[in-house]
Formats: sequence, structure tokens, C-alpha cells
Amino acid sequence: MPIKLPAALPAYDVLSNEGVMVLDEDTAARQDIRPLRIALLNLMPKKIQTENQFARLIGATPLQIEFSLIRMSEHQTKNTAAAHMEEFYRPFSDVQDQKFDGLIITGAPIEHLPFQEVTYWDELTQVFDWTQTHVHSTFGVCWGGMAMINYFHGVKKHILDQKAFGCFRHRNTAPASPYLRGFSDDCVIPVSRWTEMRQAEIDAAHGLDTLITSDEAGPCLVEDKDHRALYIFNHFEYDSGTLKQEYDRDVENGTPINVPMNYYPNDDPAREPQNRWRSHAHLLYGNWINQIYQTTNFELDKIGT
Repeated sequence: MPIKLPAALPAYDVLSNEGVMVLDEDTAARQDIRPLRIALLNLMPKKIQTENQFARLIGATPLQIEFSLIRMSEHQTKNTAAAHMEEFYRPFSDVQDQKFDGLIITGAPIEHLPFQEVTYWDELTQVFDWTQTHVHSTFGVCWGGMAMINYFHGVKKHILDQKAFGCFRHRNTAPASPYLRGFSDDCVIPVSRWTEMRQAEIDAAHGLDTLITSDEAGPCLVEDKDHRALYIFNHFEYDSGTLKQEYDRDVENGTPINVPMNYYPNDDPAREPQNRWRSHAHLLYGNWINQIYQTTNFELDKIGT
């Protein structure tokens, strides 16, 4: 089954050209099934790139997905056209009475700020509380995951001396987890952050299980059963060239940055980077969608009860 997207959304053509099955809203309405309602709370500045990345992953399952885009109610983005935001995004205040099978909360380039100093922190904490009554399963990504684990468990984020930047090997520490079904014993995951969560503090919190970790980059994927949530601090969703774009941007701006580790062949930025994480990215998000499908309530109004 395909993912349901508005025909005018840029991701519709991008995914169609990649061979991903997509449906416009009129065609989807003729299918007599209930699609899974998955929302993306997009906090990243490059909205369209992020939409494409996550739509690609959740659209690769055999289930029909209804994909909704959400933004913070008062925060205005400076990097995406206002017309795009107006046409495809709804503020959280407009959807807070609705229920969703799944919600992805993205990262945001505000790692240096204490959580409470983020301009939309108050509303974001309302979103976190709302997930407990209106969302069946939530996936917090990078800063989004750090913010959730801090809010629900008090786990702190710590500033790194230098940016964790590159492709790092990670260990599968929970091979029996349904979220890691089909995973190898280890895998490569892109990392791009100035902060970290520490394993000892995660272990000290109640009800958290670390599923994937790295000796170099620290804990990566954490399950929070009590809050029906997953927190991932790294970037399975990245395209092949995303780290290159970040590196080239920093070099052009004169920002001190190391060449992303284990990303370019022979660590040579003049060479084309190779994607070594795509298959595990599809496995993880496919397993997440499958778990939602297996456990969510068919009646939307009973989600969260």
C-alpha cells in the first residue's frame, strides 16, 4: 500500500520518481480501509528536505499511511516559503483535538540553548503531554528525542567539546526488540550533533531501555514503554548527501568543523559519499509502523485511552 500525500506536496513527485507508491487524496478515499494517521512535527529549518526524508521511510511499508504536517503555532520559519507552510502545514493548536496513530518530532538546530530558553518550549511541552492522550506511538528524533527524554525523565543533554559528526558504527543491544527485527549485530548511522545524552543517566531513569548504542557516539535509540515512545539521537533519515551539505555549509561560512568521520571514501571530501545506512533506516521505521499497526486501536477516538 502507498503513502497518502497531497498531489502538490514536493514529496509527492520526489517519491514517485524514486518508485515509492504514493496516492493522492481522491484515490485514497476510494479505498475501503482505515489508513494509519502519522504526523510529522517538523522543527527543522529545511522543511521540504525533512518532509521528503521521513515520507520516504514511512511510505515504504505495505500499509496505507495518511501523512500530516504540523508546525508550532506561533513560531515562524525563515527558511521555507510562507506559501508552502500555509498550504501544507497546520499549527498544533488546530490539530490538538485530533488523534494520530504515530507522531514524529524532528530535531532542531538549537542544541546550544537550554530547553527552557527555546521560544516554543511551553507549547512543545503541551505537545509532549498531548501525545499521552492523543497519539498511540511517538518517535522523537535527535533534539526532539533529547527534549522528550528530558521532559519525561529529567535526563540532561551535555555539550560536547567538538561536534559528533560523521558515520559511526553502532551495536544492536536488544536483538529481540520488535523495533530491531531484521537488524544486523551492528550498523552504521549518521551522527550530527553538539550534544549528547549519557548512558549512566539513561540507566538511572525508570523504564528506559537502550536498544542501539555506540562506543564512539554514545546511546542512540532508547525505548520508553511507559510513554509509548522511541527516542533516537542520530539520523537514520538522512539522505546520502546531507552530511556533505552540512560540511560544505560550515566550510563556506568559516565555521570550524572536522571532516565527517567515516563518511567520504578514505575521508576525502573530494570524493562522493556512499550511503551505508539506508537499509537499516527502512528496517527501523518499517518496524515502527508495523508495531503501530499491530497495536493501535481501529477506532481512532479510542487512541490514548
